Amino acid sequence: MDRIDRNILAELQADGRLSVTELAERVGLSLSPCHRRVKALELSGVIQGYRAQLNPAFLGYNFSAIVFVTLRDGDRKAVNAFEEAVKELPQITLAQRLFGDPDYLLHITTRDLPAFQQLYDEKLSAMPGVQRLTSTLVMKTVIQDRPLPL
Repeated sequence: MDRIDRNILAELQADGRLSVTELAERVGLSLSPCHRRVKALELSGVIQGYRAQLNPAFLGYNFSAIVFVTLRDGDRKAVNAFEEAVKELPQITLAQRLFGDPDYLLHITTRDLPAFQQLYDEKLSAMPGVQRLTSTLVMKTVIQDRPLPL
């Protein structure tokens, strides 16, 4: 990956809707070489996809929480069962397995506190292998979806 590839990635991180023509102009390439580079970055897995960033508040999602999860057992079967259950809950917008204790960090978005409480009581606490859940409420998002430094 050279400087031009990094420039392409920086431009696409800033605006994933750029046409190849606009992108080529911004990085100083002609259309065909720029298109080939973008395709190569996509095929190699450097570019994983494109999506719209939505404002949760405009869609009625005004509540965010972080939940730390400790599992009873750390064997492969317990981990797989928990991770499959996590994938079934669309309110979990980010799930990360951690080293040490706790085992997982979950970012959860719901419409309000009662919706979070219902999710917590009915779904999260009933997930396979859960020993302990620890929650904290998000007061304010300072940085979200920051582009990677290139």
